[in-house]
Amino acid sequence: MGFADLLNDVGGFGRFQWIHVALLSIPSLLMASQNLLNNFTAGVPGHYCKIPNITALWHLLHQNASHAESNTTDAETETCQDGWTYERTEFISTIVSEWDLVCKLRSLKQMSQTIYMGGVLAGAIIFGGLSDRFGRKALLIWSYFQLALLGSFTALSPSYLAYCTFRFLTGMSVSGVILNAASLKVEWIPTENRTLVGTISSFFFTFGQVLLAGVAYSLKDWRYLHVAVCSPFFIFFLYSWWYSESARWLVLNGRSDEALKQLHHVARINGRPEMTKKITLEVLQSHMRKEIESSKTVYTAYDLLRTPVMRKISMCIVAVWFSTSFAYYGLAMDLQKFGVNIYVMQIIFGAVDFPAKLVALGMLSFFGRRMTQASCLLASGAVIFANIFVPKDMQMVRTTLAVLGKGFTSSSFTCVYLYTGELYPTVIRQTGMGFASMMARVGSMAAPAVLILDELFPAFPSIVYGGSAVVAGIIAFLLPETLDVPLPDTVEDSYLHLRD
Repeated sequence: MGFADLLNDVGGFGRFQWIHVALLSIPSLLMASQNLLNNFTAGVPGHYCKIPNITALWHLLHQNASHAESNTTDAETETCQDGWTYERTEFISTIVSEWDLVCKLRSLKQMSQTIYMGGVLAGAIIFGGLSDRFGRKALLIWSYFQLALLGSFTALSPSYLAYCTFRFLTGMSVSGVILNAASLKVEWIPTENRTLVGTISSFFFTFGQVLLAGVAYSLKDWRYLHVAVCSPFFIFFLYSWWYSESARWLVLNGRSDEALKQLHHVARINGRPEMTKKITLEVLQSHMRKEIESSKTVYTAYDLLRTPVMRKISMCIVAVWFSTSFAYYGLAMDLQKFGVNIYVMQIIFGAVDFPAKLVALGMLSFFGRRMTQASCLLASGAVIFANIFVPKDMQMVRTTLAVLGKGFTSSSFTCVYLYTGELYPTVIRQTGMGFASMMARVGSMAAPAVLILDELFPAFPSIVYGGSAVVAGIIAFLLPETLDVPLPDTVEDSYLHLRD
């Protein structure tokens, strides 16, 4: 007997769970906007040197008529004495045109994304541990507020330095939202429904990618775009007070009375009011006696590596998270290189996730987590490698393969979020999620740096992205299967159920 039995007693996957999952998933519509925003806020408009007078223009044309062209000539790389003129067709305003991040300063465009991902990394480290100590709900509420406030204030940035500072702090809150929302979902969901919930939740993120294209196209101004994708989190902050704290976490932190109230609340919403009399404090504690005894031990990040089972899981899951994120953002953060309208490209890259995740859903249920995780990574690596051998003039084929690669990495993300939550026990689940997510952010920070090197060796990014995915796909076979396995609450549970 355990907490899973109590969940079934109060209605299993009932009305409460549907409302709970829906409210936690709605913010995911804008989480994609946070991670992929740089494609539009830091887009590079067509640009050329300002010409102060007609005489200078005639002289410039006489020397080299091609200097008047944008993006593809020496005029792009030479120092412009009078600044730059930017076209306003594809973008009205971006941070590139705002602070002239072209020519010698063009690396600062990618730097802003790296700094944002650095904030996401810092958030994974900080919020992962704090939520195990102070609770999922409290940290999630704070993360909503931090994202709404600082994300909106980003639009007021007077300088590039201020912009990067706000983006770093916003990135921290993004990690807090992702990690705590995932744990609140999985800790209130019966074992047999975890796959469905994980996949449905990921569809919100996918639709958010398509939504981002529409919002970005309608605004085309980086300041308005930041306000549009961040201010709705004020609404999420207001309704998040309705969330129920994880009863598992409450019991394991000596707050069984509060956990009992939460279970009774869930039972009433699910139409099982009679269970409020049957589930008493004694019943709750008897169901979770083993977990309560285990909770008296203080757990740290060291416990992710202390036992052989946890050490194996942690080392393998680190490789999977890093490679998935590395390949995903390497493909998704450079849309302008495809020579297709960037807004259309964003829709295509977002839309491919729908069939990819449907396939992932079927595989997760029928073939298990391990096979699905490994297959998605190996397939993405194979597609990325194949693109190396496609001639550059076959742009449609190259774009198609890139879209397929992005779809497979998206499927890998769908799986790894669910898989990680099932692999780690409740007592260190948030610490484990934070640790794994931290490595994903390292991968997302490294991805833009690799893209810069394609000027020296065009095939280099594809070799690195593809190689990383293949290696991680092989490593994924070493992880234990969790399909239909009860969610572990203690480290000992993991040893008993997840050794194979």
